Amino acid sequence: MKWVLPLLLLPSACAIPAVESAPPIASQVAPAPAIESGVSLVLAEWRAEHISDVTYDLAFSIPADASQPIPARAVVGFDFKQVDNDVQLDFRESSDKLNSLIVNGTEVPIRHEAEHLILPSNMLVAGRNEVAISFTAGDTSLNRNPEFLYTLFVPDRARTAFPVFDQPDLKARYRLTLDIPAEWEAQANAPLVEETAAEGRKTLRFAQSEPLASYLFSFVTGEFQSVTRTVGGRKMTLLHRETDQAKIDRNIDEIFDLHGEALAWMEEYSGIAYPFAKFDFVTIPSFQYGGMEHPGAIQYRAQSLFLDEDPSQPQLLGRASLIAHETAHMWFGDDVTMRWFDDVWTKEVFANFMAGKIVNPRFPEVDHELTFLLDHYPSAYAVDRTEGANAIRQPLANLDQAGSLYGAIIYDKAPIMMRQLELILGEEAFREGMREYLSTYSGGNATWPELVAIFDKRSEEDLKAWSEVWVNTPGRPHFVRLENGGFEQIDPAGEGRNWPQKFAVKPGLSHTGEISHDSRPFTAPMLFNADGKGYGLFPVEPDLISRMWDSLSDLQKGAQLVNLYEQMLEGHPGVSPVSHYDFLFERALAETNEQLLAEMLGQMSAIYWRLLSDEEQASRAPKIETAMFALIDAGTAPVSTRKLVLGSLQGFALTPAALQRLQAIWSGEEKPEGITLSERELTGLAATLALKQPGKSEAILSAQANNIENPDEQRRFAFLRPALSPDTAVRDAFFASLADAENRATESWVLSALSYLHHPLRNDHSQRYVQQSLEWLEEIRETGDIFFPAGWVGATLRNHTVPEVAATVRQFLAERPDYNPQLRMKILQAADPVFRASRLRAE
Repeated sequence: MKWVLPLLLLPSACAIPAVESAPPIASQVAPAPAIESGVSLVLAEWRAEHISDVTYDLAFSIPADASQPIPARAVVGFDFKQVDNDVQLDFRESSDKLNSLIVNGTEVPIRHEAEHLILPSNMLVAGRNEVAISFTAGDTSLNRNPEFLYTLFVPDRARTAFPVFDQPDLKARYRLTLDIPAEWEAQANAPLVEETAAEGRKTLRFAQSEPLASYLFSFVTGEFQSVTRTVGGRKMTLLHRETDQAKIDRNIDEIFDLHGEALAWMEEYSGIAYPFAKFDFVTIPSFQYGGMEHPGAIQYRAQSLFLDEDPSQPQLLGRASLIAHETAHMWFGDDVTMRWFDDVWTKEVFANFMAGKIVNPRFPEVDHELTFLLDHYPSAYAVDRTEGANAIRQPLANLDQAGSLYGAIIYDKAPIMMRQLELILGEEAFREGMREYLSTYSGGNATWPELVAIFDKRSEEDLKAWSEVWVNTPGRPHFVRLENGGFEQIDPAGEGRNWPQKFAVKPGLSHTGEISHDSRPFTAPMLFNADGKGYGLFPVEPDLISRMWDSLSDLQKGAQLVNLYEQMLEGHPGVSPVSHYDFLFERALAETNEQLLAEMLGQMSAIYWRLLSDEEQASRAPKIETAMFALIDAGTAPVSTRKLVLGSLQGFALTPAALQRLQAIWSGEEKPEGITLSERELTGLAATLALKQPGKSEAILSAQANNIENPDEQRRFAFLRPALSPDTAVRDAFFASLADAENRATESWVLSALSYLHHPLRNDHSQRYVQQSLEWLEEIRETGDIFFPAGWVGATLRNHTVPEVAATVRQFLAERPDYNPQLRMKILQAADPVFRASRLRAE
């Protein structure tokens, strides 16, 4: 059918002054920046100075067939300070997708250069301008699937879909119209105000939104189920595609309650009412991230909210933290937005930091200090210990590089830094500073230095100097014991930096088993960072930790687990991979705290596959398999614990006997008491069994394909299946297909497939993929979402252990001295396990 554009989007030429009547410019102004690809900082600053009060009226006609183009129209309104210069609208698409351009009522020729639609200066006026554009929407960030689509525009992807001023400090009000199939649902930032239907289609008109940064504008539409609840007096609507009604019933109340609690907590803490007109959310199968904070239309990965039966405590905490994180973003990032993406970390650090506070009351039985430790420290260290470590705040010359700024330093080190800042200020002064920050910049943009200035008024410390080290430089301090019994902080980079911080040191046991109270400072055995608050590489005394283990609190155990693992990776003579694995094996399956158990099993798995020799692996496989099956079979531990162990066992299992039992569980011949596996869990088990039993692979995979009922899971499994094939030619062909960006569209599927291609049991063959994977990385950055480049190179490298792969990485970088510096860091971060494994296994 032919789509008729809504009348509200037609330009109102009569309301715009004629070009000839534009007032003269009173003074000379700086020329507009040169036209270049991306959104440069120079361009963004110029536009922020000259352009204001931006509005967008957007209309998209979306066909049911995902292969068909999407006709669209935009009316962009803005105030302009002067008319001597052309204005660049950002549109990173081919020129043939631009159909017509009307500037202030007059159609003008389309000029599209270097990803920008040029608005000619002679057609612009000082004051209000209106630009109408007819175009075909770009597909890059529309995430089109057979039955649904969703937009994802962070950090600079709005310009891949429609012409826009794609920078965070030109906030705008959006009015959206969608023409969609009649059976589809839709969700957007603002409330729905009108719905009309005709000829198997319907048109939805949404109200004008509050001011939003362009990366936060969003909509989702497709075949979804809709659930509406009122929580705390606020109506919320969830869209989802889950087909398992038992799973829906098991999770739905908790999902709504967690959102209500997070909203109430944030309003009370900030002293500011929820700043947007509505609060809705959607769960999306195989979503790229855990969640994305679009105001009024939060997007989540479906399996992060709809948990399987008998979830573990880490899974429950993870869901609550994710919901709290995205809810906190409504204030931090959405209402108060960073001015430029060099401060993107500020919205993430506050969302993560506040999430930790929000979830505490719901889990009174949980040691939340332990949760904070295990959620943040291991992943922050995994980057900060590497040759590619980056600062929390990084310079950014062009937004087309902004996606590379994201990673564990933003999400995990920054909250650790923020907790140290709160320790300096005190909780009350910290909260007062946060309230001043939010109220001062509500609806606008702010920078980190502006927040530091607010905190500086409440502290006797020099917070600017403190921030310079913690925020603007990479790496972590090393703490060493001195011969006189004290200890000191050392900058491993040799730059003399000092990271001011607070942490506890706990007296240890003497060799007689007594608590040591030596009068000299720290000459006796000590547990460093006993409260888990310090950040750095801390001294460890493995024998002391072993003797004291049963007397330690859960938090102290967690802190020492992290310390031991880090020292093992540094080559500490008393913490070899074999000795640390054996230490963990002796204690892990007796651990009743599921958070500690998950951390211990994770460390064991990393050592087992990366750092043990084949002989060491083979001698330990029967022991860990037997111990895990014994815990599962005993039935005395909670079902969630036994299920956690069963999931981990799939990774360890190597012997025919263990694989036979796992296959019996998968097929239903054996049913461990009280344990029920979901469709997705059974699919994961089938994939593991097929990979580890090549002779049975096709039979297992075919049987599992027939057992999958959910259509989204069917598509996912069909995509993954070639990566699981025992036939190397099939795997090679699948890997080669990833050269086409269309075959990388569903990024979570691609990362899962890469983990199968590069499984440790296949490393001899998969080494051949490493060079090509690195060569594709720049294109992957250009075509993929923000976490994809790091995910791609991480999935490629993390399970390799041999010097040949380490040498491939070194040579690749050495041959490219001018390589993208952000991607160079991502490669060095991802290659750290390879570098360390090749060294430690040789010792």
